[in-house]
Amino acid sequence: MISMDTYNYALPDERIARFPVQPRDTSKLLVYRKNGIEHRHFYELPGMLPSGSLLVLNETRVVPARLFLQHPKGKSIEVFVLGPADPELNTHLALQQKGEGIFQCLIGGRRLWKNGETLKAVFEGITLHCRFAERDNNHVHFSWEPASMSFAELLEHAGNIPLPPYINREWEESDRETYQTVYSRLGGSVAAPTAGLHFTPEVFEALRLKNIGTLYTTLHVGAGTFMPVKTENALEHTMHSEQIVINTQMLQTLLQQKGPVIPAGTTSCRLLESIYWFGVKLQQEPDAAFRIYQNDAYTLQPLSRENALNNVLEAMQRKQITEWTGHSALYILPGYTYRLADGLITNFHQPRSTLLLLVSALIGDDWKKVYTSALDNGYRFLSYGDSSLLLPK
Repeated sequence: MISMDTYNYALPDERIARFPVQPRDTSKLLVYRKNGIEHRHFYELPGMLPSGSLLVLNETRVVPARLFLQHPKGKSIEVFVLGPADPELNTHLALQQKGEGIFQCLIGGRRLWKNGETLKAVFEGITLHCRFAERDNNHVHFSWEPASMSFAELLEHAGNIPLPPYINREWEESDRETYQTVYSRLGGSVAAPTAGLHFTPEVFEALRLKNIGTLYTTLHVGAGTFMPVKTENALEHTMHSEQIVINTQMLQTLLQQKGPVIPAGTTSCRLLESIYWFGVKLQQEPDAAFRIYQNDAYTLQPLSRENALNNVLEAMQRKQITEWTGHSALYILPGYTYRLADGLITNFHQPRSTLLLLVSALIGDDWKKVYTSALDNGYRFLSYGDSSLLLPK
């Protein structure tokens, strides 16, 4: 039993950041170590990191995934594109489809939209037709003209940025820039890896001068990241699955790394730990599918970090691939032992959330000290809020 009441705290509405600070790196930075807490600014991050650290950053890019269609009866229907209907398809590549494609969606006003009914919308010279490909699963078939345009390009023209519901305002044109990291590259997320929103070119230059390494990874953030834990016992919660993409260069860099590995964000953290557990799976089943289930970390027999990474690298070499797309529903709970991550850069998370459980797994009950200190010192919370550097060792 892990009671979610233990991971609750009072978050006043006025402490939820509605807009980001500018410049990005002037946000506050709470630095946690076992011997205490310091209050800094994010531009001071390079001087706060242990010598020889490797930062792991998620280069996924948020897709303007909210489309508003008009029903013939005059009602507005919102179609929130989550990802390809075929979960085995690489999300970034699926978005490059031209002319037509089938995607899984969340649909507002769904009861008005009947099976077999085609909705049409025109956006600045783009004509879009939508119909259900599989209504029970909310799979929508999109077709558009000009057919030479990719679906990603269509969304850039016609879609809205899907801000988290707790921001509680309509999106603005400025969110197209501010709700992306400066290093975002591969479209596929419906939420930003928000720990990365504080980085600027100036911070990266300071990291380089301090000989702090950077490693780019990809985990496409799904809408499930906003799902609250509705069960009283955290063990009964069903963890959402997200698509991850790894490559051989990433694995080789991790194998060569001698200093601390610090993920920037919970998505980068979950990706790192998922790679480890996939390597453990491959030890038992060399042809295992690249899929991590939420309880894998609690049922598989651990290996050394090096053995696990080598297992994944050798499997890729056998398959003669340099990039591999998989899925992870890894559930990091209090009591979890981190295998690749030695610390964490992260924002301040919602009460009773899986992200708060992940933080507690890293620093134990000290999460209460961290959050109390942040509230007492005027920190801004959640996606557009301030940052923390958590160093438990």
